[in-house]
Amino acid sequence: MSKSFLFATWSGGGAVPPTLSVARALRDRGHDVRVLADRSLHDEVTAAGVRPVAWTTAPQGDITDPAKDIIRDFEARTPLGAFARLRDRIACGPAADYARDTMAELRARRADVLVADFTLLGALTAGEAAGVRVASLGTTLYPIPSPGAPPFGPGLAPAGGPLGRLRDRVLMKVIVTPWAKGLPPLNAARAAHGLPPVKSVVDAFGRADRFLVLSPRALDYPGRRFPARVRHVGPRLDDPAWAGELELPGGQAPLALVGLSSTYMNQRAPLERIARALGTLPVRGLMTTGPAVDPATIPAPGNVLVTASAPHRAALRHAAVTITHAGHGTVVKSLAAGVPLVCVPLGRDQAEVARRVEIAGAGVVMRRSASPRAIARTVGRVLDDPSYRRQAGRLAAEIAAETSTDRAVIELEELAGRPIA
Repeated sequence: MSKSFLFATWSGGGAVPPTLSVARALRDRGHDVRVLADRSLHDEVTAAGVRPVAWTTAPQGDITDPAKDIIRDFEARTPLGAFARLRDRIACGPAADYARDTMAELRARRADVLVADFTLLGALTAGEAAGVRVASLGTTLYPIPSPGAPPFGPGLAPAGGPLGRLRDRVLMKVIVTPWAKGLPPLNAARAAHGLPPVKSVVDAFGRADRFLVLSPRALDYPGRRFPARVRHVGPRLDDPAWAGELELPGGQAPLALVGLSSTYMNQRAPLERIARALGTLPVRGLMTTGPAVDPATIPAPGNVLVTASAPHRAALRHAAVTITHAGHGTVVKSLAAGVPLVCVPLGRDQAEVARRVEIAGAGVVMRRSASPRAIARTVGRVLDDPSYRRQAGRLAAEIAAETSTDRAVIELEELAGRPIA
């Protein structure tokens, strides 16, 4: 029997394609699916074959224009400042607005399950108040504190012994404490919908019936332990609808795929340095700037093709190395193709993703300020050392096993009460 699913997402760049991939898969199974989303995403939602529904009072963003970006974390001077923008502009500050819009849609049209981006605590609040089953969707590594992993954010390697445990306890307080400023608006949204307050924002992340992690379990730390409601359901490898057709640079030299975020993160200078570095190497470069950076503004040598977009999954069939900001989507697509990486984190969750790649032996991490000479030397090392490709291949096999069945769809159908066919 067909079930009804309401998704809730926002203009968050790389989080959108995997979310819409799950929505499309449910539609293909015969379910009724609609997506609450910013108007700037409606063409992409429609391209996925599901119905878009507009937020009415919640924030509206557009990643193709930095001036219309909701969080504008590229303006923050510190990682804490960038975090505060996510807290105040998405997760907690507008929680009442997201809750109001989600509740209105749930009242207008029934849903058996609400599937919301885990950052949209207001939407999750509405689902809890409406009494429907609720699934949080995490489109990156599981970011909530859990045993066996250091505090999420700085990109630290796991530490053992008394000093390591002390480090983690101190940093955990530093990282969790700033969430307290988001608690009053979140609890106000809960009160407006007849729900009791939560003791902390971190507690609020744990109230959904399921937390589906769209990330390879093999990429996270082996000894990490997760709450029972958390399910690793494997990554989604679909390219966004706007990716276009694949055009490769000419020649037969090894292909280096370059992509530094589909949103604006002040990445023009790193892109220029990477282009100069590739100009000194016997490679072909395919550089995608994303919708927020004009490719014409990136000077590039003759062996580097610069374009706004390209289907990365198709390009990776030809690639020998990926140079990336370590956005989760680009990393997992590269690993699924067995392609090693040079990671240049710019912010957000990227230091964490890059650290996992490095610990797995499938790539190298560099500073965003690295010189063209240092970048060229590192890219050459990754190309010349077969161990990086060997470890990327190991992860590719594990990702293939994880994605051999659509675990996200299975979990959501079970949550809706539909037996698995």
